[in-house]
Amino acid sequence: MTGIVQTHKHKMLSINGMPDHIHVFFGMRPTQSLSDLMQDIKGSSSKWVNTNKFSRVKFEWQEGYGAFSYSKSQVSNVIDYIENQEIHHQKITFLDEYKEFLNKFEIDYDERYLFKDLE
Repeated sequence: MTGIVQTHKHKMLSINGMPDHIHVFFGMRPTQSLSDLMQDIKGSSSKWVNTNKFSRVKFEWQEGYGAFSYSKSQVSNVIDYIENQEIHHQKITFLDEYKEFLNKFEIDYDERYLFKDLE
């Protein structure tokens, strides 16, 4: 994923994942739309996982993604947050946290279209 971001000339700042989600924090250049970049990240990484047989079943990302912007003064806080996902998610589930983000950023949402828990 870092390579995909860098290939498109964006700057990877931090990346870390959990079994049910991943955080990718990068400085984005205005030469590409976010939706195009996310389509490439999800499509190329799915293909890579499946080609290399890192999963016993066909790997697919869920539809959609969440994207939030931060000011330069918040960069170190966001990096610390991403690097400490394992500790952080012992206190709050990903879905509950995602709803908190949506509320904090004043984004209206419909529960039917939120991420699904792992089966």
